[in-house]
This record gives sequence, structure tokens and C-alpha cells, in this order.
Amino acid sequence: MNLFRFLIKLLCLFSLLSSNAQSILVKPYLQNVSANSITIMWEANGCNSGLVNWGVTNSLGNITVASSLSSEGTACVYTAKLTGLLEQTKYYYNVASGSNFSSTYNFFTSALAEMEVSVNLVAMSDMQKDNSNSTKFNEIVNDGILEYVSSRYAGDVNENLQLVLIPGDLVDDGNNHNEWVDDFFGQGANLFSYVPFYPVPGNHENNSHFFFDYFDLPKNGSNGFMEHWWFKDISNVRIIGLDSNHDYQISQQLDWLDSILSVTALDTLVDFVFAQLHHPHHSELWPPGNTDFTGDVITLLEDFSSSSGKPSIHFFGHTHGYSRGQSRDHNHLMVNVATAGGNIDYWDEYSQIDYQEYTVSHDDYGYVFVEVGAGQNPKFTIKRFSLGDENTTLSNSLRDSVTIKLNNILPNKPLPVYPLNGDVVSPDGFSILGSPFIDADLDGHGATQWQISTDCNNFTNSVLDRWIQHENWFKEENLQEDDNLLNVEVFNLIPDVNYCWRARYRDKGLGWSDWSDPISFKTDSVFENWKIYPNPVVESATLNIPYPETEHLAIRMFSINGKLIKEFSHVHPPVFNFNKGSLNKGAYYLQVIKNNELIKTVKFIVAKDG
Repeated sequence: MNLFRFLIKLLCLFSLLSSNAQSILVKPYLQNVSANSITIMWEANGCNSGLVNWGVTNSLGNITVASSLSSEGTACVYTAKLTGLLEQTKYYYNVASGSNFSSTYNFFTSALAEMEVSVNLVAMSDMQKDNSNSTKFNEIVNDGILEYVSSRYAGDVNENLQLVLIPGDLVDDGNNHNEWVDDFFGQGANLFSYVPFYPVPGNHENNSHFFFDYFDLPKNGSNGFMEHWWFKDISNVRIIGLDSNHDYQISQQLDWLDSILSVTALDTLVDFVFAQLHHPHHSELWPPGNTDFTGDVITLLEDFSSSSGKPSIHFFGHTHGYSRGQSRDHNHLMVNVATAGGNIDYWDEYSQIDYQEYTVSHDDYGYVFVEVGAGQNPKFTIKRFSLGDENTTLSNSLRDSVTIKLNNILPNKPLPVYPLNGDVVSPDGFSILGSPFIDADLDGHGATQWQISTDCNNFTNSVLDRWIQHENWFKEENLQEDDNLLNVEVFNLIPDVNYCWRARYRDKGLGWSDWSDPISFKTDSVFENWKIYPNPVVESATLNIPYPETEHLAIRMFSINGKLIKEFSHVHPPVFNFNKGSLNKGAYYLQVIKNNELIKTVKFIVAKDG
């Protein structure tokens, strides 16, 4: 009889355990770490009890009970916040849902900000699955990020990588539960179980409840918009997350950002601001994705950096490729960190634009690795690693790098070489030449800005204002490859006019020299040659007319087939300015008429369709 009762009890216990058994759908992942706390989350296919076992050794020894939230069907997302932790310490953990235990993982708590430790982070975006390349995000994580860190640094990955930023489009459809489980968490598990990550929503998240259920983001944004925008401090960096989706492009978010930046300017522990949001302001590979709201964000970040002296970045995605640019007058970087899985926006797939502020754009898969130094001379280095594209495989190929310092030594002020005071130059064209670039901390020559004005004291209404950067990678070609940044060709100044010129040099760390002293020069009395500049014509152009201004001319514009397109009367030398307007790409002619007689025909090329 005793044996019978024992078997009955054993059967009951087995039934109880079976009822509590749950399978883990999403492996545990890390959120919102600090020096003394961290959030651990996971998802199981049931909503019974959940807990985290944790400790400073594999023996664990501590238990934290998790809360649960229904997600899809019978599944639940579990959340446990561990508190009372020691700073900069390695902890081990596993999770349990009912009787089902996960493997044991580990994490590191953050250092206190005043310790000023160096940190590394990864920024990547747009890993939503492309059905033609369905495991690309898995490759980015395992063959890209984890491979690079393990080969570059000694110790565990999370000793050398403190956080991951994801500016949107984590899945293709934010309302599809399976995509979260399989495509995002499933492919990123080997990273997310060890390193905390911080996403912001993209348009593909569809403002889904899954996004906000799955993540524990800082709750320090505006009331009513918690986790849409927020900030988080890691060592000497303030991370700011923003929501650039249409319904949240509102003044309340911009006002909040402005207030946070005002406080940050006074915070002596913060050296840099890294903001992330999904949409670009200017996208070279896919201009239809441009968003004016991001331009408003950029303006606030630029003003912050210039007034506080603290460099800033905004990371973004949406366009499926990499781009990096910099503001001309501010210490601010703009970096597209896609694509980590989404279908690449290839060159010539769309009507694309070569924006002046961008120096590097590549149509490839990859991620950005950022090394941040703290202490007496804070700096950060951005590195773009590529895994190639659908046709060419690359293995963590370094395709771009830039280093920005808080205490950058500025380049020497350039000296004028030509023209000098009193020189006379041809209005048809001449070259301005400055002195060699000198920079005490050897950052390299990053850009030059040239200005010409009719007033030596006021260059605000310059007749030439040209900003030339040291590189411009567009459609796999460096369009600035042969430019030494020490001279610039000038065309189409008015004859017999007094002008002044000046220049300033920028190093690759975004530091500008002082302007050179203004130099006064004069143009000769008349053009020598008929010339259209620029040719090919992109938007507008100027025709030099080697006749005195007292002449009265007419100009007719013809297509290459002889069709009259436009006629301009009452044209007076020495220049004729015109816009291409709606002209399509191709060859055209200008005929210059004097007293009803043809005196000159000049050919020009339109570079792109109107």
C-alpha cells in the first residue's frame, strides 16, 4: 500500500511539473544596464512563474522573481530588474519559466561615470529580414561583430563591448510576432544575451505594442511619450534616443531634446552626445526617405556642439547602406549605420543625390564600431566594417574611419600665396592658392572653405563660397581623389572689379583654423574667351561674354536637334546667367545674336534630367 501511495504522489508531481513546463521562445537578453542594476528579459510560450538566478560565479546563488506580460496567444514576456549590484563587475545568470531553465550567460555592470573608463559600442540598423537573404542579420552578428571583437580584443566579448544602439527597423512588420521571435531575437541571440542594447522605433515597427513590450528603455522622456524618447549615460557619453516616425515629429519632442541638451552642456561628466533616430535628413542612396524633422534635430545638436564645445553624432538608418557626413560649421557627425539585413539600396537603383556634407557612402551590409576614450583627453573613433553585398562577400573590411577629439588642436591659419594684394587676374578663370596645411596634432587636412567678396570687411554676401572636403565617395568613386585642398579654380568673376579672398582649413577631426587675412585683388577689364561654367550644367550656369557692357545682345537656346527652346532679349555683357529648368539630360546650344546677326554658338551639356 505504501508503494502504491508513493507512485500516486510521484504521478501527481510529474503532472504538476508537466503543467508548469514552458519552452523559452526568446532567449534572455539584456536591457538598461547601470553601475548597480540591469534588466533581464525573455519570452516563453506560457505565463507561469518566471525567475532569474544570478551571482558573481557560475554557482549563482541569488534569485529575482520576474513579472510577466502577455504578448501573443499564450506567450508572455518576462522582465526582471536586478538591483544592488557592484559597479564594473561580471555576473552570471540564467532564467527559468516554470520548470524550464535557460543556459547560463553573463554580463558586466557599468562603471560609475566619474571613473571615466573607456567604452566601446556598436551601432547598426535596418536588420529587417530580406527574404532573398534571410540570415544576413545572423551573419552581421556572428561573422561581423562577435568575430571582430574576439579577434581584436582579449577576454570575453562583453568585457570589450558595452552596448549596442539600433536606430530602427528591427523587423519587417512590427505587428508580426514571429518576426520578433525568429528574425530579430533569434538571429541576434548570441550578442543580446551578453551585451545590453538600446533601440528606437523605425517605420517598420508600426508603433507596435511588441516594440514597447519587449524593451526596457529609460523612462525619462516626456510624460505620455515614455520610451519614445529618452536618454542614457554611459561613461562620458550621453545617449539620446528619439522617435522620428511621422506621428511623433512634434514640437514636444524637440522641446524636450532642447532642454536635455541645455542640461548636458553644463554636465561636466558628459563629453559627447550620441543621438539615434531612424529617418535621415539627407540620404544620398535613397533621397525619398529624407525627413525635415531630422533636420530640426540636427540644428539643435549643431547648436549644442558649437555652444558647449562638446562634439555630437546622430546615428540613423532607413536608407539601406552606409553614409557618413559632417556639418560644415559645427562639430557634428551624421552617420547612417545600415544595413544589417534589409535589402540594399544599390547605386543607380534610385535617383540619387551627392550631398555636400557627406563624404562617404557605400551600398553594402555592415555595422559601425565606436571606441570612446575618457579621462584627460577624451576622443572617439568611428569605424565602419563591411560584409560586402549580395555579389561580393567581405569579411569585416574597414571602409571608413574618423576620430573626433574633445580638446582638438586647431590647424594653423593659412597664408595667402596667390593672388596677393594688388594682383590682377583674368575674369575668364584663375586659381587661388593657399599655404601648406599645418596641424600640430597631425590630424590631416580634412577640408577647405574659400570665399570671395567685393567687401574685404564683410564676407556675408560672398560672390564665391566653396566648401571642399578631402574625400567624396559617391557611386564607388572618390570624386575628390586628386584635390590637395590648397587651391581652387575660380571662373566668371565680373571684369574690372575689385575683390577680396580668404580661406580657412579644417582638420579631419572637424577643427577649423582661423580665417586667413583678406587679400585684395582686381579682375582684368574684359573676358578673353567665350565660356560656360560649369559645364556640364547641374542646375545653373554662366556664359562669359567677351564684349563691353554697353553692348545689347539676344540669346537663343536650342536642342541638339535644332528646336528653339527659349529666347532671351536685352542681354548685356559681360555675363549671362541661366538655369537649366526643366531641360532633360543631353546636349544644347546657345546662339548669341547681335544686330540680328549670329556672332557665337556655344555648346553645353545638361548633366541630369529636369
